[in-house]
Amino acid sequence: MSWAGPEDVYLSTSLASYLDRKILVLLRDGRKLMGTLRSFDQFANAVLEGACERVIVDEQYCDIPLGLYVIRGENVVLIGDMDTEREELPPHMIRVSETEIKRAQKVEREAGELRGTMRKRMEFLDFD
Repeated sequence: MSWAGPEDVYLSTSLASYLDRKILVLLRDGRKLMGTLRSFDQFANAVLEGACERVIVDEQYCDIPLGLYVIRGENVVLIGDMDTEREELPPHMIRVSETEIKRAQKVEREAGELRGTMRKRMEFLDFD
């Protein structure tokens, strides 16, 4: 049996208040997962039921269903309660299909790579 320090007690009591509630989890890789918190441990490992990944590109979004999902605590950046009675996204956001959002992600990624390539090509210019 191991001793639980004060920080462990605080973590478990704060997560306990989210049990059986819809939460949003922000992961280290930038993904945003939503679902109902069903279980957790002292390491913030968590089990989400009815989980989905919310992908947002510009003004488009898609909720990709994941089902029952286990999240390793070391990947968690933030966990927050979701207000199910309020509108979750601004009204200008457009829901699109999974295929469309993946296409938009690819375009966004390629544009970012192109910007990085152009920046490297221009490094010889000293703007200071």
